[in-house]
Amino acid sequence: MNAPVPAEQAVRRLAAGHPVVGMILSRWAAVQLSDAWLSGSLLAQARWNEMFGFPPLHGIADADIIYFDATDLSQAAEQTAAERLQAAFADLPVRLDVKNEARVHLWYPDHFGVAIPPYRSAIDATMTFPTTASAVAITPHALSAPFGLDDLLAPLVRANATQIDQAYYEAKARRWAAHWPDLPILPWNEAVRRPAPS
Repeated sequence: MNAPVPAEQAVRRLAAGHPVVGMILSRWAAVQLSDAWLSGSLLAQARWNEMFGFPPLHGIADADIIYFDATDLSQAAEQTAAERLQAAFADLPVRLDVKNEARVHLWYPDHFGVAIPPYRSAIDATMTFPTTASAVAITPHALSAPFGLDDLLAPLVRANATQIDQAYYEAKARRWAAHWPDLPILPWNEAVRRPAPS
């Protein structure tokens, strides 16, 4: 078994030391969902707070648990999973958001006005997340970072234009800049794009 590289070790230390990330990972056995990961901007925002000297929960609105279950694409099944985990983690100091990435293509056109192909896994979904730093997913035993960990650890905000558009990114960037005024945020024209796996 290969030893973790220093960047992975740094992310693991960040995760273990954060009151939300650490709590969720320490009780991961309660999740019990297929292809489940803790993901989204939580890790990035934890890093920003660490870097810029803010309290651990500063600017953090929620924690995202993503999973992939193509056997039941119903909203009811997703809601049942969400309610179960929200009860299991009722003591979290932030809102818990639970999403079945297998069904995102069903509601995405109504919400964002464009159709997208179905994702093939939870990690496939992370490849379309709005920034390179937020496209990181973690469990107690695995870490996925399709764009690498450099932008997460720098920290640096870089758009991922695979799925989002400029207006969406810039709206997000304005919110982040308000909470973390020293955070380096690259302009849209420096966005990267990662094609969906063939």
